[in-house]
Amino acid sequence: MDTGVIEGGLNVTLTIRLLMHGKEVGSIIGKKGESVKMREESGARINISEGNCPERIITLAGPTNAIFKAFAMIIDKLEEDISSSMTNSTAASRPPVTLRLMVPASQCGSLIGKGGCKIKEIRESTGAQVQVAGDMLPNSTERAITIAGIPQSIIECVKQICVVMLESPPKGVTIPYQPKPSSSPVIFAGGQAYTIQGQYAIPQPDLTKLHQLAMQQSHFPMTHGNTGFSGLDASAQTTSHELSIPNDLIGCIIGRQGAKINEIRQMSGAQIKIANPVEGSTDRQVTITGSAASISLAQYLINVRLSSETGGMGSS
Repeated sequence: MDTGVIEGGLNVTLTIRLLMHGKEVGSIIGKKGESVKMREESGARINISEGNCPERIITLAGPTNAIFKAFAMIIDKLEEDISSSMTNSTAASRPPVTLRLMVPASQCGSLIGKGGCKIKEIRESTGAQVQVAGDMLPNSTERAITIAGIPQSIIECVKQICVVMLESPPKGVTIPYQPKPSSSPVIFAGGQAYTIQGQYAIPQPDLTKLHQLAMQQSHFPMTHGNTGFSGLDASAQTTSHELSIPNDLIGCIIGRQGAKINEIRQMSGAQIKIANPVEGSTDRQVTITGSAASISLAQYLINVRLSSETGGMGSS
């Protein structure tokens, strides 16, 4: 399949998710209902996530020709904003239009290609700058792809990315990224995940889903009651589990300045210790301590990180 096929439409239905800052979304919605005009002119379904977060998600869905029409209108609007905010500057000194696509982590391997050959080909043929994030977006199995360049380059680049995504469908369950108003502690009770906001516990169905996935892949016998499975309960019996992770992959578990390992600790409720490197060994020892449920969830999250890094390798 090539971009010509996608342009012709063939009535392929696509969904594109864009991650934007509130200010950018404000200009797309517009004072005179420009997003309504975009919907009518393009024929695409355009959904904009709620506005109480610094980040917003714009979802475009529909036949390929409608989506790219809406997409081109959004890009033009972003470029217009850059031009109007820099009226005194020359075209050469203006920053490029930049946007972020959200893509299931399981499709990123196909997008990057062996040794980075696919992404290099997309960069060279479209003239756009393309960067695939190494880390998944918080509490999700999606990664952000940042694209920058002139409008025509970006549109061509997104078309080529969509071709790859249509050829390589996502594997397993995709947990979509949802921007949060602010980071809140996560608790599990009665098999449900909640974030604490002020005095309230807000149910988090996606985190609950993550937890259930971990339970299904668990090596531990779980007690099933009428709640479905036990929560990450402080009174649950504490146990430990050890696993070995290759030295060259430990960085993707730790993340920049420990951000990833801290996120896994917070989401799972488990304590995770990574041993210092041992001379002559190609692996690092990781010890996970907590209830059986929290160990399972931590293991699952570590495996998700490993498989997104290696394109399918997991660790038991």
